[in-house]
Amino acid sequence: MKLVIGNKAYSSWSLRGWLAVRQSGLAFEEVNVPLYDEDWSNRREGDEFAPSGGKVPILWDGADIVVWDSLAIIDYLNEKTDGARGYWPEDWAARAMARSMAAEMHSGFAALRRHHSMNIRRIYPSADLLPEVQADVVRIMQIWAEARARFGGEGDYLFGEWSAADMMFAPVVTRLITYSIPLPRFAVPYCQAVVSHPHMQEWIGGAQAEDWVIEQFEGPAEG
Repeated sequence: MKLVIGNKAYSSWSLRGWLAVRQSGLAFEEVNVPLYDEDWSNRREGDEFAPSGGKVPILWDGADIVVWDSLAIIDYLNEKTDGARGYWPEDWAARAMARSMAAEMHSGFAALRRHHSMNIRRIYPSADLLPEVQADVVRIMQIWAEARARFGGEGDYLFGEWSAADMMFAPVVTRLITYSIPLPRFAVPYCQAVVSHPHMQEWIGGAQAEDWVIEQFEGPAEG
């Protein structure tokens, strides 16, 4: 398999796809493509990017199978590994909630994403949130709290064990940390558990090692 991703410091969707592939335990080639550099517009029109419309991540499995959406990559790998890698909780109620949360993350929280872009290499002082961003954070805390209360048990993650739901929310965790967004008490150890996960530590190390700087993603949150 081959996974095409963007800059590790900034590309939240790449992080989700990479975590999914890393979870599979299968061998893969990582192709890291700097976003928005002088060759970006030409590169994204190449055959490797064609199925995705020029977006990352893109998973190639051989020459004929291509998956170009993070949630689709999760489901593809879950099937490829016969459900044995813990992408989704085994309990039906927990699985239903985990899938719903992952889908809501996939399609929602636009204000948080728009005004607080991912930048793993920075931590900024806390600042007042725009009302629409605050609403996103409140909703995220609500569903995190429900998942932890109903299905977290003694584990560190939303559904006890590391799952696709945690992978989908991992970039949100990095945003909360980067912009020093105040959190309810229960969310602090969860965020710490996410960034301490070995796969996240591997990704963060890669982000720290990058020398690319994209100015539009640098600086405090947009107001």
